[in-house]
Amino acid sequence: MYALDASTIDLCLSLFPWVKFRQQKGAVKLHTLIDLGGSIPVFIHITDGKIHDVNVLHVLFPEPGSIYLMDRGYLDFQRLYAMNRERAFFIISSKKNTQFERVYSRPIDKSTGLRCDQTIELSNADYAKDYPGHRRHVGYFDREKKKAV
Repeated sequence: MYALDASTIDLCLSLFPWVKFRQQKGAVKLHTLIDLGGSIPVFIHITDGKIHDVNVLHVLFPEPGSIYLMDRGYLDFQRLYAMNRERAFFIISSKKNTQFERVYSRPIDKSTGLRCDQTIELSNADYAKDYPGHRRHVGYFDREKKKAV
C-alpha cells in the first residue's frame, strides 16, 4: 500500500529566478510516493511549482496488485483507468459534484461509520468515456470530525 501526495516548497525568487511560481513567488513541487509498510519514500519527482499534482501519474509506473491512496487532487478518470488496466488499485476522495448512478448496494454495518458500499457507473458522458465500467463507492461518517468522508 502506497500514499501519494505533493508538497509545494516556496523558494526565494531573487536566489532562484528559474522557479517562478507567481508574480512575486518562487516554488517547486515535491511529489512523493511512500510505501506505508515503511517510512522511506519509494518515488520522488520534483517539478515546477505550477505543475498540478495529477500530472505525476504520467511518470508513475503502478505496481500490479498494489493499492494507492491519493487525495482528490489526483482525480483524473483517464489516468485512474490506466492504473486500473495495470491491475493496480486506488482509493481516492471523490469531488462533491461527481455524478454517478448506483448499480448495486452491498449490506453495511452503520455502527462502524460506513454509510454506503456501492457499485457505481459514472453518469457524465465524458467521465464514463475516460473510465468505462464499474467503480466502487464507499461512504463513511467520521464521528470524531462529525462529517461525512
